[in-house]
Amino acid sequence: MTGKKGATVDDGHGEGAAQPAAGPGGWKAARAWTAGVASATLIAAIGVVFTAWYTASGPDTIDRVRGGPPLTVGHVAVDYDERPLVLREPVTTPADRAILLGRAADPADVTAMLARHHVATIGDMTATVVLVGNRSSLRIIDIKPRVLTRAPPAQGAYLNPGSAGQTGTVELFADLDRRPVRFVTKKELRTPYFRTKQIDLKRDERVTLSLSIVGKTAYYEFDLVATVLTADKSEEIVIHGPGGVPFRLTGRASSYRTAYRATGYGGGWVPMPTDQTCTTSDKCCSPAPPPSSC
Repeated sequence: MTGKKGATVDDGHGEGAAQPAAGPGGWKAARAWTAGVASATLIAAIGVVFTAWYTASGPDTIDRVRGGPPLTVGHVAVDYDERPLVLREPVTTPADRAILLGRAADPADVTAMLARHHVATIGDMTATVVLVGNRSSLRIIDIKPRVLTRAPPAQGAYLNPGSAGQTGTVELFADLDRRPVRFVTKKELRTPYFRTKQIDLKRDERVTLSLSIVGKTAYYEFDLVATVLTADKSEEIVIHGPGGVPFRLTGRASSYRTAYRATGYGGGWVPMPTDQTCTTSDKCCSPAPPPSSC
């Protein structure tokens, strides 16, 4: 446009306003401008590709680089409530006897004392295991008990809860006395569960397994081994019992070195005659004491 005295003013809207001027300096500016546009386009394209890759598999790659497992154990518990228990070793130290016989012992101290003496349920057990997915997609293709120790039935100390408990409804069942040890369902005892079925999980998805396991001929220590298939490989994940120690299960002993019964309110146990312990199925099913697993 033209000013008051006829001078021409460039208002930035003329043709070629956004491009560099011609001449030696202008060509350099043009090349710089073109390179800038190309760089911005390339960065945007890289950003799109990276976003798509990260959304699809980035977290999985980062987890693998960090060494994170594809499956994590969110919770493990064994049902000890109202069930006879056996300790593999007698309780002899003053500190542990104070916990065993005390009426106001801290529950955490009781749990630790029982673990030190390798507490086991008799004949059968129910374990609850919560597994959490740690990949965008994974498949649990097998879970099986792995026996670590097999020994004569534990007989160090028998703990009578004083009342009977019933084993809850379970999804999977395994018998440690039979080989190979596999999980089955009670409706299909001859067919391993994971032969025809698998468990699919995504990241942060959870599955709760209620596992019923029996073992009546020996003392067993065992863990669980899950075989997990991800996009690129299979991996074994070991599932330990509560506190990171093995699961423990024992058959009935012919006799016990010591025996105790629960006092009821306030907690703690008191000594009882060893000839009143539950050593056979018939004796367990007699009117007194009440049966726990007949």
